[in-house]
Amino acid sequence: MQLFRFRNVDFMRWRWHAIVLSTVINLIGIGSFVVQGLNFGLDFTGGTIVEVGYEHPVELAQVRSALASGGFEAGTVQNFGSLKDVMIRLPPMTQQGGADLSDRLYKALSQSADGKVELRRVEFVGPQVGQELAEDGFLAVFYALIGILIYVWMRFEWRLSLGAIIATVHDTIVTVAVFSLFGIEFDLTVLAAVLAVIGYSLNDTIVIFDRIRENFRKVRKGSVLEIVNLSINETMSRTIITSGTTLMVVVALYLFGGPLIHGFALALIVGIMTGTYSSIYVATASAVMLGISRADLAVPKKEVDELQSGP
Repeated sequence: MQLFRFRNVDFMRWRWHAIVLSTVINLIGIGSFVVQGLNFGLDFTGGTIVEVGYEHPVELAQVRSALASGGFEAGTVQNFGSLKDVMIRLPPMTQQGGADLSDRLYKALSQSADGKVELRRVEFVGPQVGQELAEDGFLAVFYALIGILIYVWMRFEWRLSLGAIIATVHDTIVTVAVFSLFGIEFDLTVLAAVLAVIGYSLNDTIVIFDRIRENFRKVRKGSVLEIVNLSINETMSRTIITSGTTLMVVVALYLFGGPLIHGFALALIVGIMTGTYSSIYVATASAVMLGISRADLAVPKKEVDELQSGP
């Protein structure tokens, strides 16, 4: 059953415009990486994460003022869970031990608090550990891309495989570029979202490629562009339903999930939108421009006759 019916939409008509747009966006993203880099979170840079519970609701400005008076001007403060719960992130402070830092921090917060203050969690991440996490995380992305390359190369004709790889790299660059361009904190949860985006984008691409391969073998008339457009039209209902429902959930997480998962949800929002677009206008368009043809995917007539005649 199809809730949305697409019959003769000429998606490939805009393939050159889309390729130019994607190229410009990727160049901007790469330029941002080179010039600005990424705003790595404490997971990668090292530092201290502190969870504090107040007896009464507290204003974040009051907490920041208390931190500044205690010598923690560079700390970032945000609520999590409720107005009584505060998370504080501090950059590495090598000149001071963990116990001394906790005592100083507790004293600074208690002096300006209306009621009791409870230090619920103090977590130290050393710079060396953060560097190892960054290296391991980006190696995970690299190995995921290599695994995808091997998988699609074995499953599809090489032009389709190369199109899928181009689209996957495109989605990864665009998603990470958003965090670089706007200086949004990039931590382990965002990295996990990037890995999820890679799998999500590839899944949508494979659905379209499977239909293209099926139609090349089933539909004996029509040009390459006509078969490709037919395949995209036939899978568009599934694409809209899958991407739409997933996007609604992720947007709800971004709006109501709290600051702790904003980065994760934002990466998924960008990745889902980009992945849906790239499955058509990067992966499929790339395969068309590489010269995919009926002869590459159609079952030879001799084999068809043998299958129909039977043993």
